[in-house]
Amino acid sequence: MLTKSLWCRTRADVWVRDSVMALIGALWLLFVPLRAQNAPSPDITITTDRPSVTESSVVVPLGGFQAENGLATTDTSGNYVLDLPETNFRYGLLNKTELRLAVPDYFQSISTGPSGFGDLAAGVKQQIGPLHGFDLSAIFYVSFPTGAKAISSHGYDPALQFPWSRSLSANWTIAGQGAFYWPTQNQKHNFKSEATFLVSRQLSKPWAAFAEYAGDFPERGGTSQVLHFGATYLITPRQQLDFHVGFGLTDAAPRAFFGFGYSFLILTRKK
Repeated sequence: MLTKSLWCRTRADVWVRDSVMALIGALWLLFVPLRAQNAPSPDITITTDRPSVTESSVVVPLGGFQAENGLATTDTSGNYVLDLPETNFRYGLLNKTELRLAVPDYFQSISTGPSGFGDLAAGVKQQIGPLHGFDLSAIFYVSFPTGAKAISSHGYDPALQFPWSRSLSANWTIAGQGAFYWPTQNQKHNFKSEATFLVSRQLSKPWAAFAEYAGDFPERGGTSQVLHFGATYLITPRQQLDFHVGFGLTDAAPRAFFGFGYSFLILTRKK
C-alpha cells in the first residue's frame, strides 16, 4: 500500500508539474504575440486584489499582464510567521475573462513551528457585471499539493469566490465577497464559507484607504473573524504600493497581522 501511495503521489506531482508548465506556456504564447498589435490605452489604471481579503470585482484588461506581490507577518497565538512573496499573476484573456496563477508562498516561522513553501493555485475569473450599478465577478481556482510536507494541505482544494462592489460617489465605494472553500484538513475536506464587507475612500488622486470585516465559517472548528485596515498608493497609474494591518476578533483568528506589497500592470493592446 505504501508503494502504491508513493506511486500515485509521483503521478500526481508529474501531472501538477505538466499542468503548471502548460498554463505558463499558454500565457507566454498569448502574451508575446499581442505586444506588437496595438498601443495600450493610456487611461487604464491598475486595480488589484491586494491588500484586502475581498478580491477585486473586475478583471485585468484584455491583453494585460498583472503581477501582485507582497510580504506579511502574522501573530497566531504567539507564533510569528513571515510569508512572501504573495505573488499572483493575472492575465486578461478576454474582455471579461482572466487567467490566474498563485505562486507558492514561503512561510518562515519566526518563533516555533514549521517553515517551507505552500501550495500552488491556478484558476479563472469571469466578470459578470456591471449589473444595476454593481460590479460582480466569479472566481474559480484549485490549489495543488506542491508545498512542503508540514505546510501543504496534501489535497486538491477547490474554491469559489463572488466579489462585488458599488460606487456610492466619486470618493466612496462599498464592496464585499461571498466565498466557498474546501480545504483539506486531516485528509478530508473541511467546507468553509466566507463573508466580507469593505468600505473604501479615495483620499487624494494617488491615495486610497479601506476598512474591512472578514469572517470565515468552517464546518469543523472555530470561526475566524478579523477587522482589517489598509491603504494603497499609486506610484503611476499602473504601479501600486499597499500597506495593511488587521486584528483578530475570535480565538481561531490571528491575533494580528500586517504587511505591504507592490503590484504592476503591463498592457499589451487596447482594451
